[in-house]
Amino acid sequence: MLRIRHEVNGGPEVLFAEEVDRPEAAPGELLVRTGAIGVTLPTVRKVREGSGPVSFGGEVAGTVVSTGADVTGFAVGDRVTGLCFADAYAEYAVLNAALATTVPDDATAVDAVALVRSGLVARGAFEAGRVQPGESVLITAAASAVGTLALQLAKAGGAGRVVAAVGSADKADFVRGLGADAVVLYEDADWGAPYDVILDGVGGELLGPAVRALAMGGRLVAFSSGGGTVEAYELLVRGASVIGFQMRAIALGRPDLYARWQRELWEQRAAGTLRTTVHEEIPLAEAARAHAAIEQRRNRGKVVLVP
Repeated sequence: MLRIRHEVNGGPEVLFAEEVDRPEAAPGELLVRTGAIGVTLPTVRKVREGSGPVSFGGEVAGTVVSTGADVTGFAVGDRVTGLCFADAYAEYAVLNAALATTVPDDATAVDAVALVRSGLVARGAFEAGRVQPGESVLITAAASAVGTLALQLAKAGGAGRVVAAVGSADKADFVRGLGADAVVLYEDADWGAPYDVILDGVGGELLGPAVRALAMGGRLVAFSSGGGTVEAYELLVRGASVIGFQMRAIALGRPDLYARWQRELWEQRAAGTLRTTVHEEIPLAEAARAHAAIEQRRNRGKVVLVP
């Protein structure tokens, strides 16, 4: 099978394709022939900035070709999606059956990877922010796959004013079309503050201005892999808080909640209250092009690899 990996850290150019034997499903696992593979900013950052080669994890969707021992609820031929913690950039991937879900008949594999993981992160970040009806919400990386869904969830969840923060003005109409009441650029001196809740998918140097944009008693949910430093004094003078959110903790520690959120995402999609956006479907062998699109912040919605 075809698999993408890297041996040194760097930009998209360090990725290469190789032919390897397909893996086997261990107990509790599903072997899936992938139909779509999601590309995320954390993975792109690990390739660029990591301390060594990493095995690409991420969300995949496809068809079950074999099941490991002790697997119940799934059979060969089922269409599924879920998180793959290693070797996701491949024609065949192994999923933990406990973290997999069936893809509805009216959805494609691309639909699944555009909705499930990004939707779970968006839902989790929104819930972590404890947004109350009428409160103002700012979402950074609003044109990303997670950001586009977070915008819609915030509007549907009763937020009073939802503002999208993006890196370039050419994304403004795109995020407004998803429900943003206003748009600000990262470079703007005034972000239209203060905000009751900020969902931050960027981190790094934007974390400081984001904290300063919080209202008294505001909450910032940090869910990016970008790191960053928070000045304690900035929190003190606002009575504000920073909350870290990681989807893996929910997936492994709260499987009941993880499963419920997945069901609700599919229900919202079926009802038309939540829609996904796909920037581009890119052949698996051209994974470097997918990484470049995300690294250069060109994507509007999900970037998907298709074997």
